[in-house]
Amino acid sequence: MPDWLDVAERESPWPELSVLVAGIGVSGFAAADALVQLGAQVSVVDERDGDSERERAKILEILGATTRLGPGSTSTLPPGVQLVVTSPGWRPTAPLLEAAAASSIPIWGEVELAWRLRDPATPWLVLTGTNGKTTTLRMLASILRASGLRVGATGNVGDPIVSAVLDPAGHDVLAVELSSFQLHWTHTLAARSAAVLNVAPDHLDWHGSFEAYAADKGRIYQGVESACVYNLADPVTEQLVRDADVADGARAIGVTLGVPGVGMLGLVDDVLVDRAFIAERQTSAAELATVADIHPAAPHNITNALAAAALARSIGVPTVAVRDGLRHYTPDPHRASEVAVLGDVAYVDDSKATNPHAAAASLGAYESVVWIAGGLAKGAEFDDLVIGSRERLRTAVLIGADRHLIREALERHAPNVPVIELPDTDNMAMDRAVQAAAGAAQAGDTVLLAPACASMDMFVNYASRGEAFAAAVRRYGSD
Repeated sequence: MPDWLDVAERESPWPELSVLVAGIGVSGFAAADALVQLGAQVSVVDERDGDSERERAKILEILGATTRLGPGSTSTLPPGVQLVVTSPGWRPTAPLLEAAAASSIPIWGEVELAWRLRDPATPWLVLTGTNGKTTTLRMLASILRASGLRVGATGNVGDPIVSAVLDPAGHDVLAVELSSFQLHWTHTLAARSAAVLNVAPDHLDWHGSFEAYAADKGRIYQGVESACVYNLADPVTEQLVRDADVADGARAIGVTLGVPGVGMLGLVDDVLVDRAFIAERQTSAAELATVADIHPAAPHNITNALAAAALARSIGVPTVAVRDGLRHYTPDPHRASEVAVLGDVAYVDDSKATNPHAAAASLGAYESVVWIAGGLAKGAEFDDLVIGSRERLRTAVLIGADRHLIREALERHAPNVPVIELPDTDNMAMDRAVQAAAGAAQAGDTVLLAPACASMDMFVNYASRGEAFAAAVRRYGSD
Protein backbone atom coordinates (compact mmCIF):
# COMPACT_ATOMS: atom_id res chain seq x y z
CA MET A 1 0.00 0.00 0.00
CA PRO A 2 1.44 3.45 -0.88
CA ASP A 3 2.54 5.46 2.15
CA TRP A 4 0.40 8.42 1.12
CA LEU A 5 -2.90 6.52 1.05
CA ASP A 6 -3.56 7.02 4.79
CA VAL A 7 -3.60 10.79 4.24
CA ALA A 8 -4.84 10.80 0.65
CA GLU A 9 -6.52 13.94 -0.66
CA ARG A 10 -7.35 15.46 -4.03
CA GLU A 11 -3.76 16.34 -4.94
CA SER A 12 -2.28 12.92 -4.05
CA PRO A 13 -0.51 10.88 -6.79
CA TRP A 14 -3.57 8.83 -7.77
CA PRO A 15 -2.02 7.57 -11.06
CA GLU A 16 0.20 5.35 -8.90
CA LEU A 17 -2.80 3.53 -7.45
CA SER A 18 -4.68 0.40 -8.58
CA VAL A 19 -8.28 0.60 -7.32
CA LEU A 20 -11.07 -1.96 -7.45
CA VAL A 21 -14.60 -0.54 -7.29
CA ALA A 22 -17.13 -3.06 -5.99
CA GLY A 23 -20.50 -2.40 -7.59
CA ILE A 24 -21.50 -0.39 -10.64
CA GLY A 25 -24.67 1.19 -9.26
CA VAL A 26 -25.10 4.94 -8.85
CA SER A 27 -22.46 5.42 -6.15
CA GLY A 28 -20.06 2.85 -7.61
CA PHE A 29 -20.23 4.47 -11.03
CA ALA A 30 -19.63 7.92 -9.52
CA ALA A 31 -16.65 6.65 -7.52
CA ALA A 32 -15.12 4.91 -10.54
CA ASP A 33 -15.66 7.98 -12.72
CA ALA A 34 -13.96 10.23 -10.14
CA LEU A 35 -11.00 7.87 -9.75
CA VAL A 36 -10.52 7.63 -13.51
CA GLN A 37 -10.53 11.43 -13.72
CA LEU A 38 -7.81 11.48 -11.05
CA GLY A 39 -5.71 9.11 -13.16
CA ALA A 40 -6.00 5.98 -11.02
CA GLN A 41 -5.96 2.51 -12.57
CA VAL A 42 -9.58 1.49 -12.05
CA SER A 43 -11.39 -1.82 -12.41
CA VAL A 44 -15.07 -2.33 -11.60
CA VAL A 45 -16.90 -5.57 -10.79
CA ASP A 46 -20.57 -6.38 -10.30
CA GLU A 47 -22.58 -9.60 -10.23
CA ARG A 48 -25.39 -7.84 -12.07
CA ASP A 49 -25.37 -7.71 -15.86
CA GLY A 50 -28.49 -5.82 -16.82
CA ASP A 51 -28.97 -3.04 -19.34
CA SER A 52 -28.13 -0.23 -16.88
CA GLU A 53 -24.99 -2.03 -15.67
CA ARG A 54 -23.79 -2.60 -19.23
CA GLU A 55 -24.44 1.01 -20.15
CA ARG A 56 -22.40 2.27 -17.20
CA ALA A 57 -19.65 -0.25 -17.93
CA LYS A 58 -19.43 0.95 -21.53
CA ILE A 59 -19.00 4.56 -20.41
CA LEU A 60 -16.33 3.64 -17.88
CA GLU A 61 -14.43 1.55 -20.41
CA ILE A 62 -14.43 4.48 -22.84
CA LEU A 63 -12.95 6.59 -20.04
CA GLY A 64 -10.21 4.03 -19.42
CA ALA A 65 -11.49 1.72 -16.69
CA THR A 66 -11.82 -2.04 -16.99
CA THR A 67 -15.08 -3.76 -16.02
CA ARG A 68 -16.24 -7.29 -15.27
CA LEU A 69 -19.94 -8.03 -14.96
CA GLY A 70 -22.10 -11.08 -14.37
CA PRO A 71 -22.21 -14.07 -12.01
CA GLY A 72 -18.84 -14.94 -10.51
CA SER A 73 -17.23 -11.60 -11.34
CA THR A 74 -16.92 -10.67 -7.66
CA SER A 75 -15.91 -14.04 -6.25
CA THR A 76 -12.17 -13.35 -6.18
CA LEU A 77 -9.95 -10.37 -5.52
CA PRO A 78 -7.85 -9.50 -8.62
CA PRO A 79 -4.07 -9.36 -8.08
CA GLY A 80 -2.36 -6.02 -7.60
CA VAL A 81 -5.31 -4.19 -6.03
CA GLN A 82 -4.17 -1.54 -3.51
CA LEU A 83 -7.54 -0.06 -2.55
CA VAL A 84 -11.14 -1.28 -2.67
CA VAL A 85 -13.99 1.24 -2.90
CA THR A 86 -17.25 -0.52 -2.14
CA SER A 87 -20.83 0.39 -2.84
CA PRO A 88 -22.80 0.86 0.41
CA GLY A 89 -25.07 -2.13 0.05
CA TRP A 90 -22.22 -4.64 -0.03
CA ARG A 91 -22.04 -6.63 3.19
CA PRO A 92 -18.71 -6.96 4.98
CA THR A 93 -19.11 -10.73 4.56
CA ALA A 94 -18.97 -10.53 0.76
CA PRO A 95 -16.09 -12.82 -0.35
CA LEU A 96 -14.29 -10.05 -2.23
CA LEU A 97 -14.37 -7.71 0.77
CA GLU A 98 -13.35 -10.45 3.16
CA ALA A 99 -10.40 -11.25 0.89
CA ALA A 100 -9.38 -7.59 0.83
CA ALA A 101 -9.57 -7.32 4.61
CA ALA A 102 -7.54 -10.52 5.04
CA SER A 103 -4.84 -9.02 2.79
CA SER A 104 -4.85 -5.72 4.74
CA ILE A 105 -6.07 -3.85 1.67
CA PRO A 106 -7.99 -0.70 2.72
CA ILE A 107 -11.73 -0.73 2.06
CA TRP A 108 -13.44 2.63 1.62
CA GLY A 109 -16.99 3.55 0.84
CA GLU A 110 -17.93 6.27 -1.62
CA VAL A 111 -18.42 8.62 1.35
CA GLU A 112 -14.85 8.05 2.50
CA LEU A 113 -13.56 8.71 -1.01
CA ALA A 114 -15.61 11.91 -1.22
CA TRP A 115 -14.29 13.08 2.15
CA ARG A 116 -10.71 12.59 0.93
CA LEU A 117 -11.44 14.58 -2.26
CA ARG A 118 -13.41 17.40 -0.67
CA ASP A 119 -12.57 21.09 -0.55
CA PRO A 120 -11.61 21.54 3.14
CA ALA A 121 -13.13 25.04 3.07
CA THR A 122 -16.64 23.64 2.49
CA PRO A 123 -18.33 22.54 5.74
CA TRP A 124 -20.25 19.28 5.87
CA LEU A 125 -23.46 19.11 7.91
CA VAL A 126 -24.29 15.41 8.16
CA LEU A 127 -27.21 13.47 9.58
CA THR A 128 -28.44 9.94 10.01
CA GLY A 129 -31.18 8.05 11.84
CA THR A 130 -33.41 5.05 11.43
CA ASN A 131 -36.22 7.34 10.27
CA GLY A 132 -36.69 10.91 9.16
CA LYS A 133 -33.31 11.32 7.42
CA THR A 134 -34.53 12.52 4.04
CA THR A 135 -37.19 14.81 5.48
CA THR A 136 -34.64 16.41 7.80
CA LEU A 137 -32.13 16.78 4.98
CA ARG A 138 -34.73 18.54 2.81
CA MET A 139 -35.62 20.84 5.70
CA LEU A 140 -31.95 21.60 6.34
CA ALA A 141 -31.29 22.37 2.68
CA SER A 142 -34.33 24.66 2.56
CA ILE A 143 -33.13 26.55 5.66
CA LEU A 144 -29.60 26.91 4.26
CA ARG A 145 -30.92 28.19 0.93
CA ALA A 146 -33.17 30.65 2.74
CA SER A 147 -29.99 32.13 4.25
CA GLY A 148 -28.53 32.67 0.78
CA LEU A 149 -26.02 29.78 0.80
CA ARG A 150 -25.21 27.59 -2.21
CA VAL A 151 -26.15 24.16 -0.91
CA GLY A 152 -25.32 20.68 -2.12
CA ALA A 153 -27.94 18.26 -0.74
CA THR A 154 -26.42 14.85 -1.24
CA GLY A 155 -25.62 11.42 0.17
CA ASN A 156 -28.20 8.69 0.62
CA VAL A 157 -30.51 10.76 -1.61
CA GLY A 158 -29.80 12.93 -4.61
CA ASP A 159 -26.45 12.98 -6.36
CA PRO A 160 -23.60 10.84 -5.03
CA ILE A 161 -21.37 12.71 -2.59
CA VAL A 162 -18.26 12.30 -4.71
CA SER A 163 -20.06 14.08 -7.56
CA ALA A 164 -21.03 16.91 -5.22
CA VAL A 165 -17.50 17.47 -3.93
CA LEU A 166 -16.05 17.49 -7.45
CA ASP A 167 -18.73 19.82 -8.85
CA PRO A 168 -16.71 22.61 -10.52
CA ALA A 169 -19.33 25.19 -9.52
CA GLY A 170 -18.64 24.46 -5.86
CA HIS A 171 -20.87 24.87 -2.80
CA ASP A 172 -20.88 27.01 0.31
CA VAL A 173 -21.99 24.02 2.40
CA LEU A 174 -22.87 20.36 1.90
CA ALA A 175 -25.95 18.90 3.60
CA VAL A 176 -25.33 15.15 3.69
CA GLU A 177 -27.68 12.28 4.55
CA LEU A 178 -25.88 9.07 5.48
CA SER A 179 -27.23 5.55 5.93
CA SER A 180 -25.80 2.99 8.32
CA PHE A 181 -24.39 1.14 5.30
CA GLN A 182 -22.52 4.24 4.13
CA LEU A 183 -21.24 5.01 7.63
CA HIS A 184 -19.92 1.49 8.07
CA TRP A 185 -17.29 2.14 5.41
CA THR A 186 -16.15 5.57 6.67
CA HIS A 187 -12.83 6.00 8.46
CA THR A 188 -11.72 9.64 8.51
CA LEU A 189 -15.01 11.54 8.18
CA ALA A 190 -14.99 14.49 10.62
CA ALA A 191 -17.92 16.76 9.82
CA ARG A 192 -18.48 20.32 10.98
CA SER A 193 -21.68 19.21 12.73
CA ALA A 194 -23.64 15.95 12.84
CA ALA A 195 -27.03 14.67 14.00
CA VAL A 196 -28.46 11.26 14.82
CA LEU A 197 -32.25 11.63 14.77
CA ASN A 198 -33.16 8.26 16.30
CA VAL A 199 -31.94 4.68 16.46
CA ALA A 200 -34.33 1.72 16.36
CA PRO A 201 -33.79 -1.86 15.18
CA ASP A 202 -33.43 -1.96 11.39
CA HIS A 203 -31.23 -3.69 8.82
CA LEU A 204 -30.23 -6.21 11.48
CA ASP A 205 -29.82 -8.82 8.76
CA TRP A 206 -27.00 -6.65 7.33
CA HIS A 207 -25.31 -5.46 10.52
CA GLY A 208 -25.75 -8.65 12.53
CA SER A 209 -27.03 -7.01 15.73
CA PHE A 210 -28.63 -3.86 17.04
CA GLU A 211 -25.39 -2.96 18.82
CA ALA A 212 -23.42 -3.12 15.56
CA TYR A 213 -26.11 -1.11 13.76
CA ALA A 214 -26.06 1.60 16.45
CA ALA A 215 -22.26 1.70 16.45
CA ASP A 216 -22.22 2.33 12.72
CA LYS A 217 -24.74 5.15 13.17
CA GLY A 218 -22.48 6.60 15.87
CA ARG A 219 -19.55 6.87 13.44
CA ILE A 220 -21.17 10.08 12.23
CA TYR A 221 -20.08 11.90 15.42
CA GLN A 222 -16.39 10.97 15.20
CA GLY A 223 -14.17 14.04 14.89
CA VAL A 224 -17.08 16.51 14.79
CA GLU A 225 -15.81 20.08 15.08
CA SER A 226 -18.83 22.10 16.19
CA ALA A 227 -22.08 20.40 17.22
CA CYS A 228 -23.25 16.83 17.93
CA VAL A 229 -27.04 17.03 17.72
CA TYR A 230 -29.00 14.31 19.51
CA ASN A 231 -32.65 13.56 20.33
CA LEU A 232 -33.46 13.92 24.02
CA ALA A 233 -36.32 11.42 23.62
CA ASP A 234 -33.93 8.73 22.32
CA PRO A 235 -31.25 7.82 24.92
CA VAL A 236 -29.28 5.84 22.35
CA THR A 237 -28.49 9.00 20.40
CA GLU A 238 -27.19 10.73 23.52
CA GLN A 239 -25.03 7.74 24.40
CA LEU A 240 -23.53 7.76 20.91
CA VAL A 241 -22.47 11.37 21.51
CA ARG A 242 -20.91 10.42 24.84
CA ASP A 243 -18.99 7.59 23.18
CA ALA A 244 -17.67 9.70 20.31
CA ASP A 245 -14.16 11.10 20.06
CA VAL A 246 -14.83 14.68 18.93
CA ALA A 247 -12.69 17.75 18.33
CA ASP A 248 -11.89 20.10 21.19
CA GLY A 249 -14.69 22.60 21.58
CA ALA A 250 -17.41 20.46 19.99
CA ARG A 251 -20.72 20.72 21.85
CA ALA A 252 -23.55 18.28 22.53
CA ILE A 253 -26.83 19.89 21.44
CA GLY A 254 -30.10 18.24 22.43
CA VAL A 255 -33.43 18.67 20.69
CA THR A 256 -36.68 18.13 22.57
CA LEU A 257 -40.42 18.54 22.19
CA GLY A 258 -40.42 19.97 25.71
CA VAL A 259 -39.10 23.24 27.08
CA PRO A 260 -35.36 23.20 26.27
CA GLY A 261 -32.62 23.48 28.83
CA VAL A 262 -29.43 25.41 28.23
CA GLY A 263 -27.62 24.06 25.17
CA MET A 264 -30.81 22.69 23.58
CA LEU A 265 -33.47 23.49 21.01
CA GLY A 266 -37.09 22.78 21.87
CA LEU A 267 -40.66 23.99 22.17
CA VAL A 268 -42.25 26.68 24.30
CA ASP A 269 -45.99 26.39 23.71
CA ASP A 270 -46.14 26.23 19.89
CA VAL A 271 -42.87 28.07 19.25
CA LEU A 272 -39.56 26.42 18.27
CA VAL A 273 -36.78 28.08 20.24
CA ASP A 274 -32.99 28.00 20.46
CA ARG A 275 -31.13 27.97 23.79
CA ALA A 276 -27.89 26.68 22.30
CA PHE A 277 -26.57 29.11 19.72
CA ILE A 278 -27.22 32.47 21.38
CA ALA A 279 -24.99 34.37 23.77
CA GLU A 280 -27.83 34.80 26.33
CA ARG A 281 -28.72 31.11 26.46
CA GLN A 282 -28.44 30.97 30.26
CA THR A 283 -31.41 33.30 30.67
CA SER A 284 -33.33 33.42 27.38
CA ALA A 285 -34.11 31.74 24.07
CA ALA A 286 -34.33 32.85 20.46
CA GLU A 287 -37.57 32.26 18.56
CA LEU A 288 -37.00 30.22 15.38
CA ALA A 289 -40.42 29.31 13.98
CA THR A 290 -43.85 28.10 15.02
CA VAL A 291 -45.44 24.68 14.77
CA ALA A 292 -47.70 26.14 12.06
CA ASP A 293 -44.60 26.62 9.88
CA ILE A 294 -44.00 22.83 9.75
CA HIS A 295 -45.84 20.55 7.34
CA PRO A 296 -47.06 18.10 8.44
CA ALA A 297 -46.89 19.21 12.08
CA ALA A 298 -46.75 15.69 13.53
CA PRO A 299 -44.53 15.32 16.63
CA HIS A 300 -41.80 13.37 14.85
CA ASN A 301 -41.69 15.99 12.11
CA ILE A 302 -41.28 18.79 14.64
CA THR A 303 -38.28 16.88 16.01
CA ASN A 304 -36.92 16.67 12.47
CA ALA A 305 -37.32 20.43 12.10
CA LEU A 306 -35.50 21.09 15.38
CA ALA A 307 -32.59 18.88 14.30
CA ALA A 308 -32.37 20.64 10.94
CA ALA A 309 -32.46 23.99 12.71
CA ALA A 310 -29.69 22.95 15.11
CA LEU A 311 -27.39 21.90 12.27
CA ALA A 312 -28.02 25.14 10.40
CA ARG A 313 -27.59 27.30 13.49
CA SER A 314 -24.27 25.58 14.22
CA ILE A 315 -22.75 27.40 11.23
CA GLY A 316 -24.33 30.74 12.05
CA VAL A 317 -27.52 30.66 9.95
CA PRO A 318 -29.85 33.43 11.24
CA THR A 319 -33.15 32.66 12.95
CA VAL A 320 -35.24 34.21 10.16
CA ALA A 321 -33.76 31.73 7.68
CA VAL A 322 -34.91 28.84 9.89
CA ARG A 323 -38.46 30.16 9.79
CA ASP A 324 -38.44 30.90 6.06
CA GLY A 325 -36.80 27.59 5.19
CA LEU A 326 -39.33 25.56 7.15
CA ARG A 327 -42.22 27.50 5.62
CA HIS A 328 -40.97 26.83 2.10
CA TYR A 329 -40.20 23.16 2.63
CA THR A 330 -42.55 20.79 0.80
CA PRO A 331 -42.61 17.16 1.99
CA ASP A 332 -41.49 14.51 -0.48
CA PRO A 333 -44.14 12.10 -1.77
CA HIS A 334 -45.14 9.07 0.30
CA ARG A 335 -44.26 10.72 3.61
CA ALA A 336 -47.55 11.30 5.45
CA SER A 337 -49.07 12.71 2.24
CA GLU A 338 -52.82 13.23 2.36
CA VAL A 339 -54.26 11.66 -0.79
CA ALA A 340 -57.93 12.52 -0.30
CA VAL A 341 -60.73 13.09 2.18
CA LEU A 342 -63.77 10.99 1.31
CA GLY A 343 -66.86 11.05 3.47
CA ASP A 344 -65.02 12.69 6.39
CA VAL A 345 -62.34 9.97 6.24
CA ALA A 346 -58.77 11.05 5.42
CA TYR A 347 -56.57 8.75 3.30
CA VAL A 348 -52.86 9.20 4.04
CA ASP A 349 -49.91 7.69 2.18
CA ASP A 350 -46.90 7.07 4.43
CA SER A 351 -45.44 4.25 2.37
CA LYS A 352 -41.96 5.44 3.42
CA ALA A 353 -42.71 4.06 6.91
CA THR A 354 -40.80 0.88 6.09
CA ASN A 355 -40.00 -0.25 9.65
CA PRO A 356 -41.83 -0.38 12.99
CA HIS A 357 -40.18 2.76 14.36
CA ALA A 358 -41.33 4.83 11.39
CA ALA A 359 -44.81 3.33 11.51
CA ALA A 360 -45.09 4.14 15.23
CA ALA A 361 -44.30 7.80 14.53
CA SER A 362 -46.83 7.83 11.73
CA LEU A 363 -49.60 6.19 13.77
CA GLY A 364 -48.90 8.57 16.64
CA ALA A 365 -49.93 11.54 14.50
CA TYR A 366 -53.60 10.44 14.23
CA GLU A 367 -56.31 9.80 16.79
CA SER A 368 -58.26 6.98 15.15
CA VAL A 369 -56.71 4.87 12.40
CA VAL A 370 -57.64 2.13 10.00
CA TRP A 371 -54.14 0.82 9.43
CA ILE A 372 -52.91 -0.76 6.19
CA ALA A 373 -49.67 -2.58 6.96
CA GLY A 374 -47.42 -5.45 5.94
CA GLY A 375 -44.71 -6.42 3.49
CA LEU A 376 -41.17 -7.69 4.14
CA ALA A 377 -40.29 -7.49 7.83
CA LYS A 378 -36.47 -7.61 7.38
CA GLY A 379 -36.14 -9.33 10.74
CA ALA A 380 -38.18 -6.70 12.60
CA GLU A 381 -40.53 -7.36 15.51
CA PHE A 382 -43.87 -5.61 15.95
CA ASP A 383 -44.81 -6.04 19.63
CA ASP A 384 -43.67 -2.60 20.79
CA LEU A 385 -45.34 -0.98 17.78
CA VAL A 386 -48.68 -2.60 18.55
CA ILE A 387 -48.46 -1.90 22.29
CA GLY A 388 -47.76 1.78 21.66
CA SER A 389 -50.44 2.22 19.00
CA ARG A 390 -53.29 -0.10 19.96
CA GLU A 391 -55.48 2.63 21.49
CA ARG A 392 -55.52 4.41 18.12
CA LEU A 393 -56.39 1.39 15.97
CA ARG A 394 -59.94 0.87 14.77
CA THR A 395 -59.01 -1.91 12.33
CA ALA A 396 -55.86 -3.35 10.78
CA VAL A 397 -55.79 -4.39 7.12
CA LEU A 398 -52.75 -6.61 6.56
CA ILE A 399 -51.04 -7.37 3.25
CA GLY A 400 -47.71 -8.76 2.11
CA ALA A 401 -45.40 -11.68 2.74
CA ASP A 402 -44.85 -11.15 6.47
CA ARG A 403 -48.33 -9.91 7.40
CA HIS A 404 -48.69 -12.85 9.81
CA LEU A 405 -46.02 -11.34 12.06
CA ILE A 406 -48.10 -8.19 12.53
CA ARG A 407 -51.27 -10.26 12.99
CA GLU A 408 -49.59 -12.30 15.71
CA ALA A 409 -48.44 -9.15 17.51
CA LEU A 410 -51.99 -7.80 17.33
CA GLU A 411 -53.36 -11.07 18.69
CA ARG A 412 -50.94 -10.88 21.62
CA HIS A 413 -51.33 -7.21 22.52
CA ALA A 414 -54.50 -5.86 20.88
CA PRO A 415 -56.95 -8.77 20.61
CA ASN A 416 -59.92 -6.40 20.41
CA VAL A 417 -58.66 -4.72 17.23
CA PRO A 418 -60.38 -6.30 14.19
CA VAL A 419 -57.93 -7.68 11.62
CA ILE A 420 -58.59 -8.07 7.89
CA GLU A 421 -55.89 -10.23 6.34
CA LEU A 422 -55.52 -10.19 2.55
CA PRO A 423 -53.33 -12.78 0.84
CA ASP A 424 -53.71 -11.05 -2.54
CA THR A 425 -50.54 -10.11 -4.43
CA ASP A 426 -51.93 -9.30 -7.90
CA ASN A 427 -52.17 -5.84 -9.49
CA MET A 428 -55.49 -5.08 -7.78
CA ALA A 429 -54.39 -6.12 -4.28
CA MET A 430 -54.06 -2.52 -3.07
CA ASP A 431 -57.54 -1.73 -4.37
CA ARG A 432 -58.97 -4.51 -2.23
CA ALA A 433 -56.97 -3.26 0.76
CA VAL A 434 -58.35 0.27 0.31
CA GLN A 435 -61.88 -1.05 -0.11
CA ALA A 436 -61.56 -3.12 3.06
CA ALA A 437 -60.15 -0.16 4.98
CA ALA A 438 -62.85 2.18 3.71
CA GLY A 439 -65.51 -0.31 4.78
CA ALA A 440 -64.13 -0.32 8.32
CA ALA A 441 -63.58 3.45 8.63
CA GLN A 442 -65.97 5.87 10.32
CA ALA A 443 -66.25 9.64 10.03
CA GLY A 444 -63.20 11.29 11.54
CA ASP A 445 -60.93 8.27 10.99
CA THR A 446 -57.71 8.19 9.00
CA VAL A 447 -57.02 5.33 6.61
CA LEU A 448 -53.26 5.19 6.92
CA LEU A 449 -50.81 3.29 4.75
CA ALA A 450 -47.86 2.95 7.17
CA PRO A 451 -46.65 -0.56 6.33
CA ALA A 452 -43.87 -0.98 8.94
CA CYS A 453 -42.26 -3.24 6.33
CA ALA A 454 -40.27 -3.05 3.13
CA SER A 455 -42.15 -3.22 -0.15
CA MET A 456 -40.22 -5.53 -2.44
CA ASP A 457 -42.44 -8.57 -1.95
CA MET A 458 -45.25 -6.90 -3.93
CA PHE A 459 -43.82 -3.66 -5.35
CA VAL A 460 -40.65 -2.36 -6.95
CA ASN A 461 -40.08 0.03 -4.04
CA TYR A 462 -41.92 2.05 -1.40
CA ALA A 463 -42.74 4.76 -3.97
CA SER A 464 -44.58 2.34 -6.26
CA ARG A 465 -46.45 1.02 -3.22
CA GLY A 466 -47.51 4.55 -2.30
CA GLU A 467 -48.53 5.27 -5.88
CA ALA A 468 -50.63 2.11 -5.93
CA PHE A 469 -52.35 3.22 -2.72
CA ALA A 470 -53.05 6.72 -4.06
CA ALA A 471 -54.41 5.30 -7.33
CA ALA A 472 -56.61 2.86 -5.44
CA VAL A 473 -57.99 5.69 -3.28
CA ARG A 474 -58.79 7.76 -6.36
CA ARG A 475 -60.55 4.83 -7.98
CA TYR A 476 -62.52 4.16 -4.82
CA GLY A 477 -63.53 7.84 -4.61
CA SER A 478 -64.73 7.88 -8.22
CA ASP A 479 -67.01 4.85 -7.81
